Amino acid sequence: MRRAHLLSAAVLLLCTACSGGADSDAEESTEKALDHGAAVRAAIDRTSADSARLAEKIELRSGDSPTTYVFAIAGAFDLAGDRGRLTVELEDSGMDPVEEVFVGDTVYVRGSRAVDAGKWAAAVRSEALSRYFLRAPLNDPEHLLRQIRAMRQVSNEGREQVNGAPAVHYRGTIDHATATLRMTARTKQGLDKMRETLGADVPVYADVWVDGKGRAVQARLSYFGGIKAETTMTLSDFGTPVKAEAPPAEQVVPVTAGEDVLLA
Repeated sequence: MRRAHLLSAAVLLLCTACSGGADSDAEESTEKALDHGAAVRAAIDRTSADSARLAEKIELRSGDSPTTYVFAIAGAFDLAGDRGRLTVELEDSGMDPVEEVFVGDTVYVRGSRAVDAGKWAAAVRSEALSRYFLRAPLNDPEHLLRQIRAMRQVSNEGREQVNGAPAVHYRGTIDHATATLRMTARTKQGLDKMRETLGADVPVYADVWVDGKGRAVQARLSYFGGIKAETTMTLSDFGTPVKAEAPPAEQVVPVTAGEDVLLA
C-alpha cells in the first residue's frame, strides 16, 4: 500500500453594497453595536456541551500544484465527554481509512504508520501536534472549535441553509497565535516567515454558521494565498449517542504524540 509522504513536501511549502440615507445609516449603527463575537462564543460553548455527528473536509494544495489533497473525516463525538470515533480517508490515495477513537486524553489510531497493521497506536491527545496548516492535531474536532471561538473582527453575513435549516453565518479572522496553535516547529517556522514577509498576520478567515437553537452547525477555517488550506466541519444530529471505548490492551502500542502518528 503506498503512503502519502508526498503530502509532507507539498504542504510544508507553506514555509454589501450599501444604499445612502438615514435608514441605512441607522442599520449600520445598529450592526456595529451588536457583539457578534459574543454570539459566536456562546454558540461554540453550547455546541461543546453536547454530542453530534461530524463530517469534515480538509483541502490542501501547495503553490502552483494542480493537485488538491482532500481528507474526508466522519464520525460521532461527545464534545462534553471528550469521547468520539472518527474515520479518516485521504481521497483518491488508494490507502485504507484510518480509524481514531478518542477517550479522554488518549487517542487510539488504527491504520497508523507508527505501528504494525492491526494494532492501535495510543497517543496523548493534549501533546499531539499538527504539521499541516489548518488541520487539527489528530483531527481533533475540539481543536477546531477552540480556534473558531477565538474569532475576531466578526461580522454577520446573513442567513444561509445548513443541514436543510436556516443558520446565521458569521465571518471573521483568527490571529497568528490561534492559526499556529499546537503546530510543529517546522511548519510554524514557515508561517512565521510568511508573517515577517507580509508585515502582518497571515490572513486566515474563520466562518461559523449558528442555527436557531444557538448551536454551531458548521465551522470553517480557510487561507488562499499562493497555497490553499481549508477545513470545513459540519455538525448534525445533536444529542446522538456516542460509543467510544479503548481497544483491548494487547492490541495497543503507546507512541509519542506528534506528527508521525497518522498515515498523513
